[in-house]
Amino acid sequence: MSVLPLHLLPDTAEVSSSGSLRIGGLEVAGLADEWGTPLFVYDEEDLRSRCREAVAAFPDGVAYATKAFLCGAMARLAHEEGMLLDVATGGEIHVALASGVPAQRLIFHGNNKSANEIAYALEAGVGRIVIDSIVEMDRIEALVGEGTRVPQVLVRVNPGVEAHTHAFLRTGAADSKFGITIAGGAAAAAVERARRSPAMDLIGVHVHVGSQVFDVGSYEKAIESIAGFAANLEVEELSIGGGLGVAYVEGEEAPTITEWGKVIADAAAGIGARITAEPGRAIVAQAAITIYTVGTIKEIPGVRTYVSVDGGMSDNPRPVLYGSGYEVFVPGATTADRTRQIRLVGKHCESGDVLAWNAHVPEDLAVGDYLATPVTGAYGHSMGSNYNMVRRPAVVFVREGKARLVVRRETHEDLLIRDMVVSPV
Repeated sequence: MSVLPLHLLPDTAEVSSSGSLRIGGLEVAGLADEWGTPLFVYDEEDLRSRCREAVAAFPDGVAYATKAFLCGAMARLAHEEGMLLDVATGGEIHVALASGVPAQRLIFHGNNKSANEIAYALEAGVGRIVIDSIVEMDRIEALVGEGTRVPQVLVRVNPGVEAHTHAFLRTGAADSKFGITIAGGAAAAAVERARRSPAMDLIGVHVHVGSQVFDVGSYEKAIESIAGFAANLEVEELSIGGGLGVAYVEGEEAPTITEWGKVIADAAAGIGARITAEPGRAIVAQAAITIYTVGTIKEIPGVRTYVSVDGGMSDNPRPVLYGSGYEVFVPGATTADRTRQIRLVGKHCESGDVLAWNAHVPEDLAVGDYLATPVTGAYGHSMGSNYNMVRRPAVVFVREGKARLVVRRETHEDLLIRDMVVSPV
């Protein structure tokens, strides 16, 4: 097996002559020594660069999809770099507002927004609401009364496009819980209702074909399928959503945000509406690595070798959910030959607790060594859990030789905060 593909590492990653990895000017092993493991390490310059690239690629407006990774520091960073924020629950709204992001910079998504969540959004002054169903229109109209601010809305339509991605990540196919289908006239009727309603200020339509999409042709198909629809209804804005894929393992290649933006701009040139987008994974995934400590190495002759670390499906559920692949390396020997085949697993009481199904590591890997997985900036922290009452990891941002803790590691007392029988001491 070859050495780690270095293009999977964050922008500021450097490897010393001895093979030691530095990110943001800091030794990765030193960060693990100081903050413990598991540990998410984000390259802040990488994050900012991707935000700037997105703003340049979509001059009519671009939002960061916070579901990929959200904490106070990330919300502020995206806002500082000129991005709107895509939020999908009352909780995401709350975190964004608490982080100092103005409410008008938020776009409220979700396929089942409750009346309480919509009321919260309206009271806070959230900039836009993306309508996902007729029921949401009923809820908005019931809440917007005389003297209440009328929200700007987009109607999420389903184009019936089968994106080339995992079945669980397709959102624009005909069989999907998201959006209102164009087929049969349902979407056109919803747009007209929103246009006529005194409780809604219709500004456009929204479409999203899926997540982890490598083939930008899927976006061209979506635009082709919706072009006539949008032109006939004379909508002002077309949001193409997000979903651009990123490379996780050796051999994968993904379009850049700039390339993605150009394809979309070219395909939408004749629509006559402003084109906006909502990337998430493409902003944050490659900016981070996760560092673990090896706890056990179990060789089963003739079967396989299991390497267990101090994290697992609680900090990265993607391999369990989607069979996703990850590279594995020793940050103190980043360029070492990885000739030993292993299965990297976590510490949870679950046979499916796998971080890398068929990984390769140096032959001399030993208990107590640090191991790292790259491209873990999206859907690790945000989808984390406390399974087995494992404490969720800390998150550190690094930049120009300085590290700052942006999310502290949970304590055992944190695990009891919501328990009504046992309270923290």
